[in-house]
Amino acid sequence: MLESLIAIISVVIGIIGANLFGFIFKKYSFGLIGNSIAGVFGSIFFIKSIGRLGFDPISIVKNGSINYNLLIINLLVSLCGAIVVLVLLKIIYVKLNNNKK
Repeated sequence: MLESLIAIISVVIGIIGANLFGFIFKKYSFGLIGNSIAGVFGSIFFIKSIGRLGFDPISIVKNGSINYNLLIINLLVSLCGAIVVLVLLKIIYVKLNNNKK
């Protein structure tokens, strides 16, 4: 149960991070819904791929208590994943629209 809560918190951090990054850097924004979608997918992708190194939600609560160092790493990876995916999507979007001209 606690693992699911940590996973949901990671996704929410990704959504907040992508929307905040899009708000600060308007150049990379897709609007509220687009940034939220990028945040969800970036967060999940990075946590699933990089989390195998030992800071996935199951590893965080492995011994019955929360390992706060692993939790902070998990949340930072989620945040960075959301931002990276948002920037990559914007680069791809610009490249595809430039080729149509």
